[in-house]
Amino acid sequence: MNRAATKTLDTTRTDTNGRRSGAAADLESARRVLEMEAKGLTALAEGLGPTFTQALDVLSRIRGRVVVTGMGKSGHVARKIAATLASTGTPALYVHPAEAGHGDLGMITEADAVIALSNSGETAELAAIVEYVKRFKIPLVAVTKKAKSALGEAADMILTLPDSAEACPMGLAPTTSTTVMLALGDAIAVALLERKGFSPQDFQVFHPGGQLGRRLVRVAELMHQGDSLPVVAADATMNEAVLMITAKRLGCVGIVDSAGRLAGIITDGDLRRHIGEDFRQRRAGEFMTADPQAIRPQALASEAVSIMNAHKITQLFVVDKDRPVGIIHIHDCLKAGQEPRS
Repeated sequence: MNRAATKTLDTTRTDTNGRRSGAAADLESARRVLEMEAKGLTALAEGLGPTFTQALDVLSRIRGRVVVTGMGKSGHVARKIAATLASTGTPALYVHPAEAGHGDLGMITEADAVIALSNSGETAELAAIVEYVKRFKIPLVAVTKKAKSALGEAADMILTLPDSAEACPMGLAPTTSTTVMLALGDAIAVALLERKGFSPQDFQVFHPGGQLGRRLVRVAELMHQGDSLPVVAADATMNEAVLMITAKRLGCVGIVDSAGRLAGIITDGDLRRHIGEDFRQRRAGEFMTADPQAIRPQALASEAVSIMNAHKITQLFVVDKDRPVGIIHIHDCLKAGQEPRS
C-alpha cells in the first residue's frame, strides 16, 4: 500500500463519547454489515424445507396473479419481489396494505394468491388484506420471522425468516431482515421460473428495451432473407457466383445442392485464392468450402457473434432443416448492440 493510502486509512479518530470515526472505522462498519447480512442469508438457505415447496405448488397452480404486500421497508421489498415475479413469467402485482381497505382490495381476486411480508408478523395495516383473503379462501403465504404471530396464525403456509440480528448497531433499522426477505423473493421467482421452463426468448418478451433486450435479440430478427439471400446451385458457373456475391454485397454466396440444402460457401477470400485463367467457367461446387458454419433462426444473435468470433468469419448462413432461409453478418449484430455469449 502506498504512503498516501496508508495515511488515509490511519485517520481514525475517537470522539468524546468514545466512538471511532475515520476511513478505517467506515470500512470496519461496512464489513460488519455485509458479514451479518451474509450470515442471515446462509441461515435462510439452511432453513428452507418442505414449506417452501408447498408454497411453490400453490403459486404455480393459481389461475390469477401473485399479490405481494407489505408495509414500510417490507413494502419496498414486496414491490421488488412482485416486479421480479412478473418479469420471470409469474404474473404478479403489489398491493399497498394501507390502501387495501380503501378500495384496493378489489385488485385481489379469488383466482389469486397472496404473499404477505412482515418481519414481526404483527403489522396492523395487513389486517384488511388478511381478513379479505380468509373470507374468500384465497391462499395466503406469510413471510415472517415469527410463526406464532397474527400473520403466521392466519396464513395457510409460513416461510419463516431466520432469527438473525439486524446489522444496525442499535438493532432497530431493518437491514438483515429486509435482505433475507428480498433474497427469499428471488428464490421463489427463480424456482417458479425453472419449474415452468422459462426460456431466454420468453424473457425477451418482457424485456424488449434496454441492454437486456438487445442481448436477447434473435437471429431471425436481424438476418437478410428473401431476395437478399445470396445462393446459387452447385453446378452454377463461377461467373454466376461472382455476380451473385457482387449483387448481394454480403461478401459470400451459399452453394445449395439439388434438394435446396446448404452444401457449402464461397467467400471473397476464396475468389482471391482460386482465381485463374479458366476460373469463371468452372463450377461453383469445385471451389466451395463444404459444410459451412450455420445457425438456427431462433438462436440468440449473441450466439451468432460467438460462432463468428470463434471461427474468424464475418457471416453465417441461417438454416432451417438444412435449407438456407437467411444470412447474418457480423455488422448486423454489432449494430444491434450484440456481444458474444460467454
